[in-house]
Amino acid sequence: MSEVNESEQTCRLALLLITFGSLILLNKMGFHFGHHLMGFLFPAAMVGLGFLGLKNGKSIIGWILIVLGGMILLGKLSGLIGILIAVGLIWYGVSMLRGKKAY
Repeated sequence: MSEVNESEQTCRLALLLITFGSLILLNKMGFHFGHHLMGFLFPAAMVGLGFLGLKNGKSIIGWILIVLGGMILLGKLSGLIGILIAVGLIWYGVSMLRGKKAY
């Protein structure tokens, strides 16, 4: 039964790699599908390959890819993180004025 799970995982990974590779190739050829998505694709792939490296016993390269990909993703998501922090501060301040606990 574990062989079926491994073959399913391999098939899923292969399809994911084909999809990402196709998107990158189309983007380089001038067909911009999901232009904003492409900026997240490379760092997300780095994090995913890092986890795959950890799973296969390549801990040093795995951690390097996870940290680098995570830092790039954090930079790309900084605007969204700032908005979430602002909303959280507003929500907490309003709940303080109402005299209720925010959590």
